[in-house]
Amino acid sequence: MLTIGPLNDLPGVRHAFFERSGGVSEGLYTSLNCGFGSGDEPDRVAENRTRALAQLELDRDALVTAYQVHSNRVAVVESPWPREAAPKVDALATRTPGVALGILTADCVPVLLADAEAGVIGAAHAGWRGALDGVLDAVVAAMIDLGAAPERIVAGVGPAIGQRSYEVGPEFPRPFLAQTGANEDFFCPAARAGHFMFDLKGYVARRLVGAGLRKVQVLPCDTCAEEARFFSYRRSCQRGEPDYGRGLSVITLEP
Repeated sequence: MLTIGPLNDLPGVRHAFFERSGGVSEGLYTSLNCGFGSGDEPDRVAENRTRALAQLELDRDALVTAYQVHSNRVAVVESPWPREAAPKVDALATRTPGVALGILTADCVPVLLADAEAGVIGAAHAGWRGALDGVLDAVVAAMIDLGAAPERIVAGVGPAIGQRSYEVGPEFPRPFLAQTGANEDFFCPAARAGHFMFDLKGYVARRLVGAGLRKVQVLPCDTCAEEARFFSYRRSCQRGEPDYGRGLSVITLEP
C-alpha cells in the first residue's frame, strides 16, 4: 500500500492507497480487486477488502463505500451502512472514529482528507466530470460543516491516470476553459492533431487549493502506465478487455 507523508504525520489518522497485489482474485482482476461493481466473484472481492482493511488493523465491517456515479454529491457518515444501501454519491465525510471511508478507482483520482485537530475526515472519487462539477469543493464544505477548518485540512491525491496516458479529444478542454482560462495549464498537445493530453491530478490539486487547503500532496503514480501496480479502465478499454478491477483507498480516525 502507499501512504502520503503529511497524512502520516497526523495523530489519530490512518490511511492507505492500495495497489493491486496481495489479493485472491484472478485473471483481469489479479489480485486485490476491491470493487463489487466488477464482474469478479463477490466472495473474492469480500476477501480482498478484508485483507486490505487488515493492513490498517481494521475489521472489514468498518468500511463504508458509496455507489459512485461521477457526481458532486457528498454523504455524511455516522455509522457504516450495508453495501446494498450505499447512496449514489462520490464523496464521504465523517467525524465518527472507527469508520473507514473507502473510495474505489481505476484511473479516476482518489482524494483522502483530514483535519486531525477537529477530528474530521473525508474521501472523494474525482473523475473529470465530478472534479469539474465541484465534488472536491463539496467534500471540503461537508467537512467544514462537521467542524473542520480548510487551512488545517491535509489532502492526499492518490494514484490515478497520468497526463502522459490521458489523451482527450478536441472538444474536451472547452468546459474547463469556460470555467477559467487558467485551466489551459492542464492541457498539452497530443501526437494526434487536435487532441490533447490532460493532467487530471494537477486539476484536482488546484481545485483543492482553490477550496482553501494549504497542504495538498500528489502521488506521481500513473495507473494506466503501471500495469503491475494498478488497475486501469483506460488500459482495459484500449485492449478491448470486457472488464477491469478497482483499487481501494481508505482513511479512518482511530477510536
